[in-house]
Amino acid sequence: MSSRLIGVGVGPGDPELVTVKGVNALRAADVVVVPVLDTGERGRAEATVLHYVEQEKIVRVVFALNERTDRGRREAAWDAAGERVAALLREHGTVAFATIGDPNVYSTFTYLAQTIAGLVPGTAVETVPGITAMQDLAARSGAVLTEGTEPLTLVPVTAGSAVLKDALHGPGTVVAYKFGRQAAEVAEALRETGRLADAVWGSALGLPEESIRPADELDGAPLPYLSTLIAPARRDGGRGGKL
Repeated sequence: MSSRLIGVGVGPGDPELVTVKGVNALRAADVVVVPVLDTGERGRAEATVLHYVEQEKIVRVVFALNERTDRGRREAAWDAAGERVAALLREHGTVAFATIGDPNVYSTFTYLAQTIAGLVPGTAVETVPGITAMQDLAARSGAVLTEGTEPLTLVPVTAGSAVLKDALHGPGTVVAYKFGRQAAEVAEALRETGRLADAVWGSALGLPEESIRPADELDGAPLPYLSTLIAPARRDGGRGGKL
């Protein structure tokens, strides 16, 4: 029996933003894997999936999702997760992996798929795209991501605030992911590059605890890890000025 591993993007948290194709893939799979921390609490992906799939069909698999300092612990977690999913693939025909956002944008699914390729050769790997946090924040805040010939740069601030500052010196819109723990450095980078006035940040999008604020209200206090920032491009040419 050939096996299928499907990475399904379930959006940033609002269950209404899961695509019809995504819902169909989750429901058609034999089991739905959701990533969790080793502390065991329900993650955002699982909370979203539960709107469409019964609990009995969901399998939690532990990942070191936020581990950046201990490479050995991170690799061990990936290996253990891969072995767990490999066992599910050998038992079932189709396994879906639910990931927040999109499975091809900074997703744990990438590492899982690479691991499965070695553990269960011949497994068909597919992805179903999902709404990203930057799209949701743009819609909820009214920020325009791109116009005309403007570039769009997406930066994970876990790479360091210097990477963000370099991007902010550029001409287009800059989106920063995972910047909550470095909120003070991000605010300073926006000020230094003259990009503070129009920038907006948000967290827990689509959830009861949603917060969307102008970036000039950043006071240096740490924010939720999955906070997202949009610094729109400088637009001085009026309507269609960048065409």
